[in-house]
Amino acid sequence: MKIIKRKSKQNREKSHIPFRLNFLLFVVFVLFAALIMQLGRLQVMEGANFQAMVNSTDKKIVTGNVPRGMILDAKGRVLVGNSAKPAITYTKNMNVLADKMYTEANQLTKYLTVSTDKLTERDQIDYYLSNPRQLKKWNAKLPKSAKVASDGSELPEKEIYQSTIKLVKKSFKGLNDQQKQAAAIFKIMSGAYQLSTVYIKNSDVTDQEIAQVSEHLTSLPGVNVGTDWERAYPNGNSMRSIIGHVSTEEQGLPEDGINSLLAQGYSRNDRVGTSYLEKQYEGVLHGSKSQSQVEVGANNQILSSSVLFKGQKGSNLNLTIDQAYQTQVEAALKKVYNQAKSTGTTQYSDGAYAVAMNPKTGAILAMAGESNDRQSGEIADDALGVINHTFVMGSAIKGATVMGGLMDGVITPTNNTLPDTPIYLTGTPVKKSVYPVGTFGALDAESALEVSSNIYMMHLAMLEGHAKYVPNQTMTMAPDIFTKMRGYFNQFGLGQKTGIDLPGEASGIEGPTVNEYGEQAVGSLLDLSYGNYDAYTLIQLAQYISTIANGGQRMQPYLVDSIQQTGNDGSFGQIGTKTTPTVLSTINAPESYFNVVKKGMYNVVNGTNAWGTAHTLKDIKPTFGVKTGTAQSFARQDPNDSTSKQVETVTSSLVGFAPYDNPQIAIAIVFPNLNTDEGHYNTLLAREMITDYYKLNNITK
Repeated sequence: MKIIKRKSKQNREKSHIPFRLNFLLFVVFVLFAALIMQLGRLQVMEGANFQAMVNSTDKKIVTGNVPRGMILDAKGRVLVGNSAKPAITYTKNMNVLADKMYTEANQLTKYLTVSTDKLTERDQIDYYLSNPRQLKKWNAKLPKSAKVASDGSELPEKEIYQSTIKLVKKSFKGLNDQQKQAAAIFKIMSGAYQLSTVYIKNSDVTDQEIAQVSEHLTSLPGVNVGTDWERAYPNGNSMRSIIGHVSTEEQGLPEDGINSLLAQGYSRNDRVGTSYLEKQYEGVLHGSKSQSQVEVGANNQILSSSVLFKGQKGSNLNLTIDQAYQTQVEAALKKVYNQAKSTGTTQYSDGAYAVAMNPKTGAILAMAGESNDRQSGEIADDALGVINHTFVMGSAIKGATVMGGLMDGVITPTNNTLPDTPIYLTGTPVKKSVYPVGTFGALDAESALEVSSNIYMMHLAMLEGHAKYVPNQTMTMAPDIFTKMRGYFNQFGLGQKTGIDLPGEASGIEGPTVNEYGEQAVGSLLDLSYGNYDAYTLIQLAQYISTIANGGQRMQPYLVDSIQQTGNDGSFGQIGTKTTPTVLSTINAPESYFNVVKKGMYNVVNGTNAWGTAHTLKDIKPTFGVKTGTAQSFARQDPNDSTSKQVETVTSSLVGFAPYDNPQIAIAIVFPNLNTDEGHYNTLLAREMITDYYKLNNITK
């Protein structure tokens, strides 16, 4: 019998599954068990919370534009209003993809027609590639280098898209007419910000288009039928250059102020005032945007919307200008200028300007201007020339020269007679008045104003400057004489910005105080004394004559009398802001000084001297005070060529106040660069401006 021996423990075969593998399986089992337990916990204990998160919504505030405030004249007549018109709008949902807008734009072409005039090739290609099939097809044609970077990473989508556009351009032949319509709509829709509303069509929308779009709104997400507004001008182009302009939605915010406006809560496509009153009072006219709270679901679709604030329509501007008088002044200026044009006097003229102002308050009563295109002969409204064009005005400023002499003490109200002898300087033509030498031996201040003596004004300047004068020799004067004389002029507003509530006001132009050799320009100083050197704006002349008329208060001119709130139903509300007349400075001079100048201006109209310059106006009652002006000026033969020959011209001006005993209106007029002043166009216009004002306001005494 064979005996079988059992193998020892050490000799038994080892397990085929290594211990490390068993341990790994054990760890996996533990982790899997933990995962099961965590999933169970989340399902049972946190399930409700996660379900709530899925169903949660995000609330956002969406703003909407409101109608702009109106601009009205002094009698409440509408100068600028808003005209409501039907519109097709689009509100862009959150994260709307291009292919969705592509489909919607195509559908809209069945119901409405839009302009394609501003559609570019890039716009057409963007629309073309918003079709997913076309985008996929062209992307497949791109070389690998246009899709993958050198390190093997995929390039950004924007870069790939730009490469796709370049590839398409090589063979792109454009869209057909219907596709262009869809592309124009797609451009508007894709240009909108999330949750913002844009106008797909807001001009010439027909009843049929409104009906068809309204019928299919359920299949056009974000599209709606609404209303838009545009600026309306019942008086046509009257005062348009003063009122200014408003940008279109397409133009949006102007580049020069975009950052400031965005910081104030504007959107890039908001319509804003871009010039003059519309720009100056943008914050008032714009109003307060409406606010709606929009609930956006997890799928980025708008679930609901509720109005938080209906918005506040822009406030209205009530101007100081009576449109009836404004229209009369515009018509009178145009008529008189056309008279000058018909005689060939305006060959080198760039236009004519007039302004009327309340001398006691600074309120602008009328402002008109005509620009003349010397090449085409066309005339256009240029009322802003009153504040932003400068002219050498001539003798109209002599009232300020006389006041300077009185304030300097070189003459007094009772002792102001000076010799009327011409001034002879070396190397300079005789400096004299218009009338023949020797016409007068001497003149007092009042008579000098009546006959518009240049000689009298030059002698005043020489006295103020302590001149050392010997005929036909070099004359010297105090080194500060330019500063002194201009200082007196400045007190009346000549050479100073007036502070009128319009942007773009010019300050004037001062001529040099030394000649080409660095010596004191004595001859120019004498020219300055009678208004034939420095250049001023017409609004400065109006401020100057108003300061004389009211006895020494330099008033700040203004166009906006008040700012009035308005209800959303269009009703007028309370006056929010009322302009208070502002005294910029007061001239420290006795009444007797002003009376000398006023009496001189009275004599210009009512005097008996044959050389009086405005006696043709003495039949107007009640009477008024005037100072006419004629300045030597120059114009280029070719206005577009700065090297063309200069031609000597005449600038005709006038300032006045009426009635004489109780001034209620001050006027300033200028006809620059005429061939001749023989037509006396300044007094012709002054007659119409004063008589029209008297009739309109029933002023008889």
